[in-house]
Amino acid sequence: MNLNTNILQKEKIILGIDPGTNVLGYAIIKSTGKDPFLVQYGVIHLKKYETPTLKLKKIFERTIQLITEYLPDEVAIEDPFLGKNIQSMLKLGRAQGVCMAASLSRDIPIVEYAARKVKSSVTGNGNASKEQVAAMLINIFKIQETPEFLDATDALAIAVCHFYQKNNQQNHSKSWSSFLKDNPERKK
Repeated sequence: MNLNTNILQKEKIILGIDPGTNVLGYAIIKSTGKDPFLVQYGVIHLKKYETPTLKLKKIFERTIQLITEYLPDEVAIEDPFLGKNIQSMLKLGRAQGVCMAASLSRDIPIVEYAARKVKSSVTGNGNASKEQVAAMLINIFKIQETPEFLDATDALAIAVCHFYQKNNQQNHSKSWSSFLKDNPERKK
């Protein structure tokens, strides 16, 4: 009996995380084939917590809640970039580490992506602005409202980047116009 592998393809759920200690973005996407489907995205507000350790505790707890609720198969997270402000880098690294620890505590594989890679995967331009990334995602997923915080669309971009990487839908050696030619449904 010849079975169509597309029909039997397992549903894949990806949790995308844009780490932060004041606002942390998250997104859940799923797919059973060629295109991702947006399940949920948003932000976790952390400014109200007074100490850095309390913020880290809340990041861990909320990440565990997201994992428990959505049961992701994989976690994609932004890799902290090398910046001028060492303190900011340390804080972001701690937030990322706590998200990773929460994922690892549930045996969920983690993949890190550089910001340029994420932007390039979504827009075709590694130097795209947060607004350009958000606009592309709003178009792809037909999102009705622009989110208040771009951390949510950043997390969505990270999840989408991982989806593209896993499904080899985008060949980064090609130009953006070649990608659109090969994937006409992305022009919408």
